[in-house]
Amino acid sequence: MKILYDHQIFSLQICGGVSRYFFELMKQFSIAGELDYELALRYSNNSYLNSGSLGRYKTFFKSRDFRGKHRLMSILNRPQSEKLLSRQDFDIFHPTYYDTYFLKYIDDKPFVLTIHDMIHEIYPWYFPTEDRTSANKKLLAQKAARIIAVSENTKNDIVRFLGVDEEKITVIYHGTSLSKFPVNQRFELPVPQRYILFVGKRSRYKNFEFFIQAISPLLSEDKDLNVVCAGGKGFADFERCLFEELCLEDRIHRLEVGDEALAFLYRNALAFVFPSLYEGFGIPVLEALSCGCPAILSNTSALAEAGGEAVVYFDPKSEISIRKAVGDVIFNEDVRRNLRAKGFKQVERFSWKETAHRTAAVYRSIV
Repeated sequence: MKILYDHQIFSLQICGGVSRYFFELMKQFSIAGELDYELALRYSNNSYLNSGSLGRYKTFFKSRDFRGKHRLMSILNRPQSEKLLSRQDFDIFHPTYYDTYFLKYIDDKPFVLTIHDMIHEIYPWYFPTEDRTSANKKLLAQKAARIIAVSENTKNDIVRFLGVDEEKITVIYHGTSLSKFPVNQRFELPVPQRYILFVGKRSRYKNFEFFIQAISPLLSEDKDLNVVCAGGKGFADFERCLFEELCLEDRIHRLEVGDEALAFLYRNALAFVFPSLYEGFGIPVLEALSCGCPAILSNTSALAEAGGEAVVYFDPKSEISIRKAVGDVIFNEDVRRNLRAKGFKQVERFSWKETAHRTAAVYRSIV
């Protein structure tokens, strides 16, 4: 059995949950030899692909940023996907995002669609009116042979918003990649001694500004306490204005780090806080737990499926709730010790090996 993956997400993302997911699937299939796959790709700057050898491709102006770069990369990559689709030398096609371009090339070959979240449907006002993600997703969900949802919460949202029969959907959780790095590994990173860790994008539904406002009294009271943001874009002007308004401009930091350094940040943080209004699953939750970092999460969407009883939850729309949850954890070593122990046990339920094994089972059920 041979699976064909296309270029889409590896043209769009340097790093992120969706490209991490497809990279880990291919990596596990390579290790286990469970099935054959091909990745249709000519150019990519994806950091996960750069760390492995899962296909032949070239980087694309890696050291230069310009408007339309990722769109141009996608345009240049698409002919390769179309070529391999037309060749029909595969059993199942698994698109890596929601562009419908492949429908005119696939003929009678089945395809599997992974739906990672329903953010575009739940928070449409966060996206441009011309954004086609929701419409494309709905069309592909109707035509797919099977749908993989990354959580029970996402499955329920798919049924609710797309009208798909739940029997067509298989829930397969993600894993984590950070536990493999040595615990005693050191990095020369410009990080303060005491910090709360925020990981990933900060815009829109990620709720970062509200989170900073909520914990600003804690930062004002404890002059040694900081916030470290790992990943995401550089701070925007409106963010810097907020920091200045709260007199916190020298207490909030951003670092661009790879996986090894990210594991170091998790292991040395007082806590990881995820104030997002919605997540399809929440890979950073598993990353934090696997690194022994106490996690404090929104009580929304799928985050409870990842965190279980090993984390502290708060209402992401309540400053009081956020501030209390964070304070209860970062100022109490006994609480943090208990959360670490529970976290290590919780994360044992998840692995990329199991993700790949169950995904292969979905492929076989179609063929």
